[in-house]
Amino acid sequence: MIYEGKAITVKEIDGGIAQLNFDLQGESVNKFNRLTIEELRAATDALKAQKNLKGLVVTSSKDSFIVGADITEFTELFAGPEEDLVANNLKANDVFNDVEDLPFPTVTAINGMALGGGFEMCLATDYRVMDPKAKVGLPEVKLGIFPGFGGTVRLSRLVGVDNAVEWISGGTENRADAALKVGAVDAVVDGDKLVDAAVAIINQCNEGKLDNQARREEKKGKIKLNAMESMMAFEISKAFVAGKAGKNYPAPVEAIKVMQKHAGMTRDKAIEVEAKGFAKMAKTNVAACLVGLFLNDQELKKKAKAWEKEANDVNLAAVLGAGIMGGGVAFQSALKGTPIIMKDINQDGIKLGLEEAKKLLSKRVAKGKMDAGKMADVLNSITPTLNYGDFKNVDLVVEAVVENPKVKDAVLRETEEAVREDAILTSNTSTISINLLAKNLKRPENFCGMHFFNPVHMMPLVEVIRGEKTSDRAIATTVAYAKAMGKTPIVVNDCPGFLVNRVLFPYFGGFAGLVRDGADFQKVDKVMEKFGWPMGPAYLLDVVGMDTAKHANEVMAEGFPDRMKDENKSAIDVMFENNRYGQKNDKGFYKYETDKKGKPKKVVDEETYKLIEPVVQGKKDFDEEDIIARMMIPLCLETVRCLEDGIVEDPADADMGLIFGIGFPPFRGGALRYIDDMGVDQFVELADKYADLGPLYHPTEKLREMAKTGKKFFG
Repeated sequence: MIYEGKAITVKEIDGGIAQLNFDLQGESVNKFNRLTIEELRAATDALKAQKNLKGLVVTSSKDSFIVGADITEFTELFAGPEEDLVANNLKANDVFNDVEDLPFPTVTAINGMALGGGFEMCLATDYRVMDPKAKVGLPEVKLGIFPGFGGTVRLSRLVGVDNAVEWISGGTENRADAALKVGAVDAVVDGDKLVDAAVAIINQCNEGKLDNQARREEKKGKIKLNAMESMMAFEISKAFVAGKAGKNYPAPVEAIKVMQKHAGMTRDKAIEVEAKGFAKMAKTNVAACLVGLFLNDQELKKKAKAWEKEANDVNLAAVLGAGIMGGGVAFQSALKGTPIIMKDINQDGIKLGLEEAKKLLSKRVAKGKMDAGKMADVLNSITPTLNYGDFKNVDLVVEAVVENPKVKDAVLRETEEAVREDAILTSNTSTISINLLAKNLKRPENFCGMHFFNPVHMMPLVEVIRGEKTSDRAIATTVAYAKAMGKTPIVVNDCPGFLVNRVLFPYFGGFAGLVRDGADFQKVDKVMEKFGWPMGPAYLLDVVGMDTAKHANEVMAEGFPDRMKDENKSAIDVMFENNRYGQKNDKGFYKYETDKKGKPKKVVDEETYKLIEPVVQGKKDFDEEDIIARMMIPLCLETVRCLEDGIVEDPADADMGLIFGIGFPPFRGGALRYIDDMGVDQFVELADKYADLGPLYHPTEKLREMAKTGKKFFG
């Protein structure tokens, strides 16, 4: 044994060739934490001290090679001074440089994922061989940073500027065939032959058939472009990527600027440029928010895993009410491997549900994500029916009929009679109380909410809603089923609107107030889109549907009359009364025409201004700050109330619910992190400026207390 640690071991395998193996003890995956980097330093020193080695193969004992850096260490690291971050990166880079400079040929055998720092480790060796099922990439931009262990330097010299820009600024995970095509890896061989292939490459180097020194010098030298070519390549890339990433995500463009800056430098100087650029990005609020999101997401996954241990198996599901929503649920369940019965009361409903599933599957086939055979298999896992014939075999039912308590009550009671006593009943309601719906059920302990968001196949969130009598088994089984469908489940307690709609409607209330006070709804949309929302509030209402919004608003007003009941007629009421339901009938705040791809395209409709005139009090040009404050304060305060009322368990659940459920701008981290970033005291002060607008703008006593004591939601 040449070296033995808790994350890395080095031993001689055959003919004077050493194997450096990553296997981080006590963890299911390899990652670059402080311990691993320290051990890589010691292992590299031990290799340098060996006299007769002819080569090195780098391997991993885990299913994945190395999944990247240990992100749990980032928060503390990024909070430090910028110069410490630069020093920290340069210290780590000394180790990667020493691996690159070892006095014999080196090859990495990539099994499974090699991402971020894991792929930068691969780039430090002379050659790379890869399993066909593995993936490689540098996804750091998704955390608001870019590669910091030499990735921008080595990849741009190895695969060329265009390919490096695409991989780094897109943060893509790349399959073996794509990696081989651009030259990021040198061979693709089956997992059990990886080490043999690596040894064969080393032998060819030692026999003079391959020149590993020339390969090394290429990676350590300058980018092989003249000044004009270099300028063209980088300037075009910057313009294109800036357009795609938008100004709220600076890391992709900064990564290109850094590559441009070090293009004419050799390795050691280039790495200094990368380290400085990395530190600059790590200190941005965007990085803090995106790293926070990643950690929150890990927390959610951990909670779901804990629930899964208590769950019953769902081998057969059922959805009641075909239509677009039911078809979407059936599609998602069947696609992810859980067969499903789709029941409706008439043939038209069934037809609509099957058409929806077929349309979504056809799109996958057209994009090459699936072949016709697989499409047929998925469709065959959806069983359409007009009766409860096979319901005795069903493990979990999703009720997705119209949003009407009487209809839902009748359907749920009927279904309870048709299923086994241990089957779980769920309601895909967006606003109706689970306790109310459970009232007439014989087994309320087997009942909970399972709120999907539209369109089901695209929206990642599912709210799993616990009623007073819901059992842990019902919650656990529903969470596990949501996860099996590829969704992110969040467990919330029952209240009108649950988490997402309860928070969304005060935001719409802020919008209605702005329009009433003379703001142009188009300007409000533009300001909120610039703030980072995928669509402004008027456009969002058109997508949600004015009838849906009106109904939900009534439920919320009844549940929280002190702040959500408004006796005045709003612009939303006007749209509803004039049958302007939004995209579903091609006119709402905007008109909708079909574009070349067959998608609805919004067009300005002057008629809207005439219709809302009676509810608008004069015309006023609000500035951006004013619009943002009036929109965001009600949303943030309602999120605070959801936390205080115990609707969600912790701040992470609240923020992730808003990001996954309504597209809260990810680079802002969520409503509670937004308050933290502003400063709780500053936020309360801002809300107080708008106090005369009513209770939606009044901070809670607990929040005022937090402001006084300097407390934060995220410590």
